[in-house]
Amino acid sequence: MSDRSTRLVQALSDGGEGVELMLVTSLVNVRYLTGFTGSNGAALVGPERRLFLTDFRYDEQSAAEVDPSFERRIVSTSIIEELGPLLPDGELRLGFEDHDLTVHQHATLRERLAGTIELVAAGTPVEALRAVKDEEEIARIRAACELADAALREILAQGIVGRTEAEVALALEDAMRRRGASAPSFESIVAAGPHGALPHATPRDVTIDPGQLVVIDWGAVLDGYCSDCTRTVASGEVGEDARIAYDLVLDAQLAGLEQMRPGVGGRDADGAARALIDAAGHSEHFGHGLGHGVGLEVHEKPSLSKRSEDVLEAGNVVSCEPGVYLPGELGVRIEDLCVVTATGREVLTHVPKELLVVD
Repeated sequence: MSDRSTRLVQALSDGGEGVELMLVTSLVNVRYLTGFTGSNGAALVGPERRLFLTDFRYDEQSAAEVDPSFERRIVSTSIIEELGPLLPDGELRLGFEDHDLTVHQHATLRERLAGTIELVAAGTPVEALRAVKDEEEIARIRAACELADAALREILAQGIVGRTEAEVALALEDAMRRRGASAPSFESIVAAGPHGALPHATPRDVTIDPGQLVVIDWGAVLDGYCSDCTRTVASGEVGEDARIAYDLVLDAQLAGLEQMRPGVGGRDADGAARALIDAAGHSEHFGHGLGHGVGLEVHEKPSLSKRSEDVLEAGNVVSCEPGVYLPGELGVRIEDLCVVTATGREVLTHVPKELLVVD
């Protein structure tokens, strides 16, 4: 934890904003820097300062969780209102997370600060640090993937035909929790037949019939870290059009995985998979990006898309999930999670990718 704060200070120094002290209010970023998992907390980080703030409810919890490199303070009203007196005297450029601090909180903070303290919108420096995982983080994500893989295998072994999408999704989430997951990474997607053409479909109380493609997108949270995987399976034998679409997406997914190595731009990785789908005449049927970072959140840096300016580096954990969505007909998405290594990538999700036929 102390190393993360040190790297944040260095990043702020290198960033050119002249920020001397950083106020971190995003709870995910507070957890990353301090270890705190509660619902109200903030951190001040600077070259000579490590201060964690929370309220009375979390006195004991924060004592157990917060890294000892941080001084702890318990506030009696609100963190923003009580922050001013805790800041150093004199001129100071105080950075804040402009994506997280509300307009009201910003106005309150500005009212409470001395006139010599300047508030500086500092962007997302902690998110940039989080994009590169250390070995402990990778181990936690790997374990989350293994748990989620085992849960899906259990559910598929029970069969899906005749069950509703909602029943399968609930059973999958239950299987993950029984294996130790604290929660699903997101609301699980189970979408059969034409419903699979909705990339973020909500499971329905509709029976899965034989002869359909079924998109299953699921993930587990374990020790705070997320997994993310998608498989498209067949509920019995499907037609030639469905198999052609599946094979196309699988080829595109493998092409995308080949790009997962240090130095490759997110736009280039996306383009390698997208080129195959475009060439098959389905450019308008793949409307999202190839992938995204996964860690404490299921969507974080870096981005793999047509507009991405990110460049992959060792330690990134990213999804690779091309899809083809034919409205009124079917959907196919195949997703793996992988960690970028010094020489390439390690795929962390291991449910087979050949088209599984599940009764």
